[in-house]
Amino acid sequence: MAKNLCNSPTPLFALILPMLLLNYPLSSNAFSIGVNYGALADNLPPPAQVAAFLKDRTFIDRVKLFDSNPDMIRAFAGTGIALIITAANSDIPSLSRLPGATSWVANNISPFYPATNISLIAVGNEILATADRNLIAHLVPALRSLSAALSAAGFHQIRVSTPHSLGILSASEPPSSGRFRRGYDRVIFAPMLDFHRKSKTPFVVNPYPYFGYSSRTLNYALFKPNPGFFDPVTRINYTNMFDAQMDAVFSAMSRLGYGDVQIAVGESGWPSAGDPGQVGINVEDAASYNGQLIQHVTSGKGTPLMPNRTFETYVFSLFNEDLKPGPTAERNFGLFRPDFSPVYDVGVLRGGSQGGGPTPAPTAASKWCVAAGGATEAALQANIDYACSTAGVDCRPIQAGGPCFDPNTAQAHANYAMNAYYQFAGRHVFNCDFGRTGVIVTKNPSYGNCKYDA
Repeated sequence: MAKNLCNSPTPLFALILPMLLLNYPLSSNAFSIGVNYGALADNLPPPAQVAAFLKDRTFIDRVKLFDSNPDMIRAFAGTGIALIITAANSDIPSLSRLPGATSWVANNISPFYPATNISLIAVGNEILATADRNLIAHLVPALRSLSAALSAAGFHQIRVSTPHSLGILSASEPPSSGRFRRGYDRVIFAPMLDFHRKSKTPFVVNPYPYFGYSSRTLNYALFKPNPGFFDPVTRINYTNMFDAQMDAVFSAMSRLGYGDVQIAVGESGWPSAGDPGQVGINVEDAASYNGQLIQHVTSGKGTPLMPNRTFETYVFSLFNEDLKPGPTAERNFGLFRPDFSPVYDVGVLRGGSQGGGPTPAPTAASKWCVAAGGATEAALQANIDYACSTAGVDCRPIQAGGPCFDPNTAQAHANYAMNAYYQFAGRHVFNCDFGRTGVIVTKNPSYGNCKYDA
């Protein structure tokens, strides 16, 4: 997260007006919201419990990780939850060359996809804010190389982008004045936006009204009633800071001729606790901001300069993280405590339940997971490879000489491996999905000396 700076209004109405006339389709999902899953804490539950909780107890259907931790990626297998994984900043120079990108995909994507629904790869995080010229120079080439490597591997559905703080703007107030920082606009952002246009991938930004408010603008930042702020160029009166920040980004993109590129919100949130004397940092205001944010981005209303849009959005963050450095507020952005109890209610829990703790795994002593009829041999082998690569799953019985080796067929071995994974992972229905090639049965598939776990 980085602060956003606002200054230097510049008219842009001539470039904005044509974009106001575009008709952006609404999302087909009326409630689709993501969350950032950070792990700078020493008290968080295991990733498998987190994935089960999100799947069973919440409406959250997408998650953004800040790294490519294999245990976290593996935990979301079979849940259907869309995952963003992040390539480290230090990886960017090697990712800018196709061999390096190909190797990264082989190590970080191939072992998990498609069992885990990896939706997007974030190349680094807020790279422009690092002021590292080497990373900045290699950022767009890395986007291109990684996209090419994914395509070569057959992973055409996985998108590539990179998140930006609003520090990429040299001007943002009023929103029509939005422009990228001089020196980066044509050299970095024009080719980057060209990549997003051609690849149909989102330009990801991290708007934080929290970093831009004062005691005078608190209601404006929190989506609460306020007089608003008037843009003399577009004649629009903005009644919330989030819309103003998003439209400033849109204006900067339009200035370069890329107002048609979609925008996604990689991070936005509000802390529920801070240091003594901080105005607007409390549970009530955090609930107000995040609750209104979720309603706003999923409503289809869009913003004044981007009407009728929904925005793929990831709230910051899932948990309070007790090891984060900095002010107290940095450790209190979470929607949930480590025991899964909500810090406050923003409407993401199914049934409105506010009780803590993950949904217990169903008692499944008489249930087993096996391969569905009609699954291809390639799919069965992929299921075997995935299940047997999971720490804690014992596939020795289907190895040569093991009690379940015969019959030596992909179907028989997949039945055993998929069930072993299902039992180990918690016996949730989604643990037997395997890309819709698994099925839960109540008849024990054990035979002879081959005994299936239950």
